[in-house]
Amino acid sequence: MNRADDEPRAHIDSTPSLAWCASPDGSGLSFNRSWPDYTSLTAEEALGWGRKVAVPAAVILCVGMCLLAGCHSRTPARAIEFSRIPEANPGGRETQDIIEGFVTGAQPGQRIVLYAKSGRWYVQPLVTHPFTKLTAQAAGMKWTNATHLGTEYAAILVDQGYHPRPVVDELPKLGGQAEGAVVAIASIKGAASPPSKIVEFSGYSWRLRDAPSSRGGVSNNYSSNNVWVDKHGAMHMKIARAGDDWTCAEVSLTTSLGYGTYKVTVRDTSGLPEAAVFSMFTWDYARPEESNGEMDMEFRHWPDRKENMEYVVPPYYVDRNAIRGFIPPRTVVHSLRWEPGRAAFQSVLASNPSDKPVAEAVFTSSVPIHGIESFRMCLYIDHYHQMPLPEGSEVVIEKFEYLP
Repeated sequence: MNRADDEPRAHIDSTPSLAWCASPDGSGLSFNRSWPDYTSLTAEEALGWGRKVAVPAAVILCVGMCLLAGCHSRTPARAIEFSRIPEANPGGRETQDIIEGFVTGAQPGQRIVLYAKSGRWYVQPLVTHPFTKLTAQAAGMKWTNATHLGTEYAAILVDQGYHPRPVVDELPKLGGQAEGAVVAIASIKGAASPPSKIVEFSGYSWRLRDAPSSRGGVSNNYSSNNVWVDKHGAMHMKIARAGDDWTCAEVSLTTSLGYGTYKVTVRDTSGLPEAAVFSMFTWDYARPEESNGEMDMEFRHWPDRKENMEYVVPPYYVDRNAIRGFIPPRTVVHSLRWEPGRAAFQSVLASNPSDKPVAEAVFTSSVPIHGIESFRMCLYIDHYHQMPLPEGSEVVIEKFEYLP
């Protein structure tokens, strides 16, 4: 190929779109560098659809200039699929679940807009946070967010400049806004039952985790079999052996309670193995760029330290946002009083709640705002500790209370 051919060819190869040139009988003659990304075939495998042919420079030029019949250029096909579908329930703002799926063919800058139908279509999870980001996974570009429940759910792939309407009678059409088009649309009816097991505890419904989680920085497996409520109404959470590995436990409220006081009565956690961590925290899928609105009461052991718990607000790596303390081997009532711009943590003995707190801290900066967060409790393994678990571990929660 001579120098005159180089510039058009470089332009063709630099485009993220799929471009190829075919002979009159439809067999492939030339392909740009995006071809393997969208077809899983190398250009050599696709040449002539199995017949290798010589490719003259003039034919390569036609791909960029579209001078020959049979020249094609298109963007990759976009497809949206759902991998987790909440149940069909008019719901409204009182109930929520997690919705997730994958996108193929998404371009840089594109995002997902979610809607849930309850009579009309309502943008999810919040009017103030209408976008769901895409993250690269082995199976493709994944999206995950919280949603209020509805009878149907929709996921819409949009360009960066798109501005979704908060409430619509009908879903938007493909194309649309000049600087922010709708690229792909998928909708699905809600499932016949919740995608996660539900347990009732202290008058609230709690969702049980069965999917892996990287909480603590390393992926752990979770099992809903590791959570149960006994005949006295106490919730048990355990880390249990599963073959050569371990499974952890996590529960989350199915409602977003918002500002107020969260109280949890927990039996003695001082006997936790050094590799086990018990955490009670808020988590908001709508705010990934804001540490997911996490406020944390965490119970664990640190090497050569007396402290066995800490209160945390985001970002956790700022020293003033993490206050440690010591919890005696007793049943303790832990509380978080959450107000706009203020988070007050306190731990008192259940036997003497009016006595001086055994630990407390107040934060007035970096306090998350109310969104669609859920309150969660998790018992997991800290693999960084490099201390083996002897026989697993268990935490017992006697009571959960919420006061507006």
